[in-house]
Amino acid sequence: MYTGQTVFSQLMDFLPIYEFRKCVDRYGGNYHTSSFSCMDQYLCMGFAQLTYRESLRVVLSKES
Repeated sequence: MYTGQTVFSQLMDFLPIYEFRKCVDRYGGNYHTSSFSCMDQYLCMGFAQLTYRESLRVVLSKES
């Protein structure tokens, strides 16, 4: 059994986290969010793109 990183995890390692957080802080991206942060949304959108999903609703629904 393969015990390394998944393809999604390997792709997300290329994201410069510091720059992303700096932009979120600069533009107040997490203002008035309770549980779903900008980072969570970015990761969901990246996963949706990688798996050719048509919307985030499909990724976030419990039935998929």
